Amino acid sequence: MAKKLVIVESPAKAKTIEKFLGRDFEVRASMGHIMDLPKKGLGVNTRKDFAPKYEIIEKKDRLIDELKTASKRADEVFLAPDPDREGEFIAWSLKNALGLQNPRRAVFHEITKTAVQEAIKKPREINEDLFNAQQARRVLDRLVGYKISPLLWRRIQSGTSAGRVQSVALRLICQRESEIRAFVAEEYWSITATLSKQKQEQRFEAVLISRLKDETANGTEDLSLESDESSSVAQNGQNGAKTAQQEKGRIKISSQEEANAILADLQGATYTVRKYEEREQRRQPYPPYTTSTMQQDASVRLSFKPKKTMSLAQQLYEGIELGERGHQGLITYMRTDSTRISDEAQAKVKEYIEQTHGKPFVGAGRTGKAKATTQDAHEAIRPTDVTLTPPVVKPFLTPDQFKLYSLIWKRFVASFMTPAVFDTVRVDIAAHQYIFRATGSNLKFLGFYAVWSREEDEKLLPVMRVNEILAFHKLEPEQHFTQPPPRFTEASLIKELEEQGIGRPSTYVPIISTIQDRGYVDQEQRRFVPTWLGETVNEVMNKHFPDIVDVSFTADMERQLDDVEEGRRSWIEFLRTFYDDFKTVMEKAEAEMDKVQKPQEEIDEQCPECGRNLIIRTGRFGRFVSCSGFPECRYSRSFVNKTGALCPNCGGDLVERKTKQKKRIFYGCTNYPTCNFAMWERPVPELCPNCGGLMAVPKQGQEPVCYNEVIAVQRAAEEKPQQEEGQREQKGSARSAPTAASSRPTRRKTTQAREEETAVNASKEANTRKRTSTAGTRRRSNVAEGAETAHYGGGENGVGKQTGVRRTRVTRTEQNKPASQAVEAEQKKTAKKSDELEPKPVKKSPVKRKKTQAVK
Repeated sequence: MAKKLVIVESPAKAKTIEKFLGRDFEVRASMGHIMDLPKKGLGVNTRKDFAPKYEIIEKKDRLIDELKTASKRADEVFLAPDPDREGEFIAWSLKNALGLQNPRRAVFHEITKTAVQEAIKKPREINEDLFNAQQARRVLDRLVGYKISPLLWRRIQSGTSAGRVQSVALRLICQRESEIRAFVAEEYWSITATLSKQKQEQRFEAVLISRLKDETANGTEDLSLESDESSSVAQNGQNGAKTAQQEKGRIKISSQEEANAILADLQGATYTVRKYEEREQRRQPYPPYTTSTMQQDASVRLSFKPKKTMSLAQQLYEGIELGERGHQGLITYMRTDSTRISDEAQAKVKEYIEQTHGKPFVGAGRTGKAKATTQDAHEAIRPTDVTLTPPVVKPFLTPDQFKLYSLIWKRFVASFMTPAVFDTVRVDIAAHQYIFRATGSNLKFLGFYAVWSREEDEKLLPVMRVNEILAFHKLEPEQHFTQPPPRFTEASLIKELEEQGIGRPSTYVPIISTIQDRGYVDQEQRRFVPTWLGETVNEVMNKHFPDIVDVSFTADMERQLDDVEEGRRSWIEFLRTFYDDFKTVMEKAEAEMDKVQKPQEEIDEQCPECGRNLIIRTGRFGRFVSCSGFPECRYSRSFVNKTGALCPNCGGDLVERKTKQKKRIFYGCTNYPTCNFAMWERPVPELCPNCGGLMAVPKQGQEPVCYNEVIAVQRAAEEKPQQEEGQREQKGSARSAPTAASSRPTRRKTTQAREEETAVNASKEANTRKRTSTAGTRRRSNVAEGAETAHYGGGENGVGKQTGVRRTRVTRTEQNKPASQAVEAEQKKTAKKSDELEPKPVKKSPVKRKKTQAVK
């Protein structure tokens, strides 16, 4: 019998810890949270100090009973959820739900034998301040969401919601979109000279930067090397827009006429070296990962969504089976905003670097400077054991786990290596009255680049001397236009949220998921574009709840929550201060907010049934095409995004589809099921110049390649995408996108097929119940079975012999009903389930009514 009980959140974490603690401990998992605010209702008593009404989460009763039994057997109980606010809340929930008198709180930031055993030896009490901070955040978000969201449902559209942080993120995206729309492009030109040393083949490029008289008059001769650019374009630091250079002394070429005039002046010019400078430049390594920087780098370098990144990091943290090494965690806690590294870990990584690369590569360490909003409760994300290099653990990891672990390991090791050293060169070249400039660099010492991959290519320049005459080869003018600020990607939005102090490491993923799930934003080429609904909600929130969506106000809320965590402020006082003002604003919004009418989006096509215009509507499952004469005319069909490419098998249109469960995009033929061609890669309208066949983009940002020569060959080594029975556009209705089956896009089964399959399973279950039931139960079953046999026309095991008749499962609550009623009840439930791209009208369609009558 176990003497001590340890409770953690997940089975994987429990499995890892159990091996570290030995036979005297029993380790159980709570399977995440066990208590929360109710799903329905506010669940907060605003009149009694915001007292929350917590409830046991559905289906957790049996688990709690098992944990209670285990806790009663134990001499001592340790609560060991994650070391953050949310983990403290789980520990508090376990204490209250299990009725524990004096549980001990074990805290560790990495799941290693040493860290876990040390935490058990030195437990603490549950931190009330940490718990209250989480409780205050939960209640605050509930007050905002449950008060504003119903108002938005009534005034804008059902299913809309508002949140204290998600609304701010949406505002940032909408503001960026407004900047893009308001942006006016400005034309400018650059002139590049291709030169070389006399009688040498090595060529290099120099860009026109100024006039000789302007440079001398303005004293800009000694512009710093770091400010040099290879073109006359600068980044506007405020919004990221590319604008023409306005530096003093820099030449500005605004039109082709001006460019042609300069080219005419340079006819027959001699290019002479005016200045040649060499300088040593050091490039510092990056600090170790925080949650934000890990999500950003994984998005940019690995194309991982933040949600996927955090899921993989959780697996690496909780532990992986490493063969003879056993089950152990590979990284430290992955929700952190600190770059701090423990002294022990620093000593080990420096020892590893010296043994592997040599003493010259050992650096002091880049741990970054803590911001004012940094909690600094945990270390940075790092490997638990630096000697577990990526090649060592690769056989035990999935490909995605390996990619993320490699990134974390390399970043940590590189942060404690010496800077890379470059020899940089800048050459100013005079030609008539103009100055051209060429820059180059040469890596002299690898430093941290021995581990971390370089992002840029070297531009080497030959050694030159002042007044040396260079060989001229050509001049190339090039037209440019200033660019608007780029739309946010997932990585850049997380970076912006962090810089503005909005949210915390554990909230970035929910923020991004929520604004997408609510239909407020779409992603085009991995960048966020606000939808009509998103812009409407943002406009309404800005007008009626300006504080809620104000960046500084939200950041201040986060700082006040930190004060609650540190014990400097009461959580009740914090909520009361907020709610008093919020209640007044809410009452005003209720009285003044007008109902928003969504504009109809027409398409250039008439209804095939009545001849009216077709329009695009939005339902619960997305956009669909419907007749403008609804409800008189009920014609509707799926809304599809055509790619412009044609199916290589039958010539039909290739359109964008989404898998049902994971919402993964694939491309299939509209002539399905006659043609079941499908592919993951995005097809393009252009045809292959070699074979005239289909071309597609293998990955985002890559150039199109031939489908037959490249993609089809690669797919031959693995399972090619196949389409199954499902999506078939019929008159008056639309079918859903396929479900995700293993690693290929599939089509969803028809309603009739699902009902027939359910009926077969129900028949088997009914037969099993009949054989194992008691005599009394058998008599009651015979009544229902007789009715079922009469309905289906007899047959063994109650399976009807008539063809084309649907069968359905008879649930336990319907066992005493006649079978025909049970079938009808289940049929009504099934009819309510709409496919993803088929939002149903309020009334049942004639087709559905006809099917129901057939079952009767």
